[in-house]
Amino acid sequence: MSLQIDTGSTVPEFTFNSMTGTDQKFSQFKGSNVVLYFYPRDLTPGCTIESKGFRDHIDAFKKANTIIIGISRDTIAKHQNFIDKHELPFDLISDTEEVICELFATMKNKSMFGKQVRGIERSTFLIDKKGVVQKVWRKVKVRAHVEEVLEAAKNLS
Repeated sequence: MSLQIDTGSTVPEFTFNSMTGTDQKFSQFKGSNVVLYFYPRDLTPGCTIESKGFRDHIDAFKKANTIIIGISRDTIAKHQNFIDKHELPFDLISDTEEVICELFATMKNKSMFGKQVRGIERSTFLIDKKGVVQKVWRKVKVRAHVEEVLEAAKNLS
């Protein structure tokens, strides 16, 4: 059973494989706000729109002392292709084992073309510089989502 991370939760330490192939820890981001956005798959229409939205607002997020990190179950190689194709200026985490997805309870049973499949529910977490979740968006609709996350990030102290 997965722990439900929600508004007010302190994000527990977790380790992930970075785009450079080295293990990193979530605690390295303390001192900056962090947007963790979970998305189903690289190079699909909705995921591309969402990722490009974060890309297009990256300067405003930086002004708000906020780091953007995308997470899906795709491999590092597929992430690199996605980053290169769309010039994404932030890291993507490969969670092929679904460890981080389970930690944030983003793995859900979904219906696709009449069949039950297990996949990532598009979700975003805004975490403050102390590691506390300040806002959670689940079942995200892509249009105007990035702007809403940016406004929330600007309101963090």
